[in-house]
Amino acid sequence: MGIWHNISSFIKLQFGTVDPALLLEQFVYDEKSPLIFSSGLFLFMFAIFIVIYSLLSKKSLARTLFVVAFSYFFYYKTSGLYFFLIAIVTCSDYIIGECLSMSRARWLRKMLVALSLVIDLGLLGYFKYTNFFGQIFGNITGAPWHDLDIFLPVGISFFTFQSLSYIIDVYRRKIKPVDNLLDYAFYVSFFPQLVAGPIVRASDFLPQMYKPLKVTREMLGTGFWFILTGLFKKAVISDFISINFVDRVFDNPVQFSGIENLLGAYGYGLQIYCDFSGYSDMAIGLALLMGFRFNINFNNPYKAVSVTDFWRRWHISLSTWLRDYLYISLGGNRKGKFRQYVNLFVTMLLGGLWHGASLNFIFWGALHGIALIIHKMWMTISRGWNVITSKWWNVVMTIVTFHFVIFAWMLFRNVDITWNGLFHGGNWGNLRIMLSQITSSFHPELLLDVVGGYWQVMALIVLGYVLHFVPDSLSQRCKQAFVKMPIALYAVALIVLIVIIVQIKTSEIQPFIYFQF
Repeated sequence: MGIWHNISSFIKLQFGTVDPALLLEQFVYDEKSPLIFSSGLFLFMFAIFIVIYSLLSKKSLARTLFVVAFSYFFYYKTSGLYFFLIAIVTCSDYIIGECLSMSRARWLRKMLVALSLVIDLGLLGYFKYTNFFGQIFGNITGAPWHDLDIFLPVGISFFTFQSLSYIIDVYRRKIKPVDNLLDYAFYVSFFPQLVAGPIVRASDFLPQMYKPLKVTREMLGTGFWFILTGLFKKAVISDFISINFVDRVFDNPVQFSGIENLLGAYGYGLQIYCDFSGYSDMAIGLALLMGFRFNINFNNPYKAVSVTDFWRRWHISLSTWLRDYLYISLGGNRKGKFRQYVNLFVTMLLGGLWHGASLNFIFWGALHGIALIIHKMWMTISRGWNVITSKWWNVVMTIVTFHFVIFAWMLFRNVDITWNGLFHGGNWGNLRIMLSQITSSFHPELLLDVVGGYWQVMALIVLGYVLHFVPDSLSQRCKQAFVKMPIALYAVALIVLIVIIVQIKTSEIQPFIYFQF
């Protein structure tokens, strides 16, 4: 009775009483409550969706129309009427792709790619960067700038980059254009990865579209595994430690000792990983239940032995996109060491800007760019040294890399760095206060009191990092054991997880961090 009471409470929490008017409201966009994977409403809607999707398994056209319609509705529930932006990007890039396939003149093909860049990056630039660059202009010229009231549509950075990769690949003749506009709409708007990635390449996705729909027993089990692990990361670990500790420290660090600020930084490192990788895991799992395979987007990034290794493990779909479409286009490592270092720095600087229109993101990207350059230099200098191949050296470098990344996350998280503060006194906001507390007011003797006062948060932080650092072989064995379980146990595992979420839920479900990017 206790379990079913908790499930009933969870449903009531999401939908309220069974009132037709209240139920109808769930299908109308609410700016304060966007639709996200970890919400009861989405899980309920997806359960209905997957049943209809399965019934249409042998009707390709109807199934495609249904998925596109649901994807547009899903985006409407996250960003309201701004779903028309997806339609603009879809229609323009589909037409440009068709023109590219028919064009032979090199100058014309370049003009078509430039047109796509202007449209896609123009939309992204207006909605995301207008006020940011207006503030820069105002600070340079001294002219007053008043921020425009511009709504940032969720996930605009993701679907514009995804569509751009299609145009560039068609231009490079790596892929052929899609058969029709509906197929391209399916690719661009596919809802599992629409608003927070992973950024799916057309070369990986389109061939799967034209194959007969087939969801194997292995895909079903693996899909449930990714959904459950993603939901656990997001709704249990990330949300709980964020609401009950991390946000408090970052919002007002002067009220906390240095040891609490340091633990808050460690907590944020785990929070952002569990939040973003949790979304990616759920997207991969949902896609598998629909018969599509996505590449992995996170590969235990805090196990990295260098910053270069970190970017091979963190947000892989973005880092490889930046490598293939920006870094290589700038010249990559083909034009000498100095040019390679410049290309690395520019790529990471723009990668930081991609994350948000704020100085902290630019500095965060620049910091990672400098670290990548230093690592490249070090690898050149230390080539042939036996010490750098030893096991203990890797352990030391993993610790060093981890703490560099945590420091960079502190910069990433503190968005209160302003142009005025930067140029008039160098005020770095809460970041300066956090570093000051850690270096001058550490108070390690408070550790036991802090752990005792926040024992639930600390237990989840320890659990999260332990699960992250378990050997890959053990993780694979656990996944394989889960996949081989009877299908009915998948539903039981989901119910148990929902009960856990209900028990620890202390506020409204938190949006995914990367929704703002």
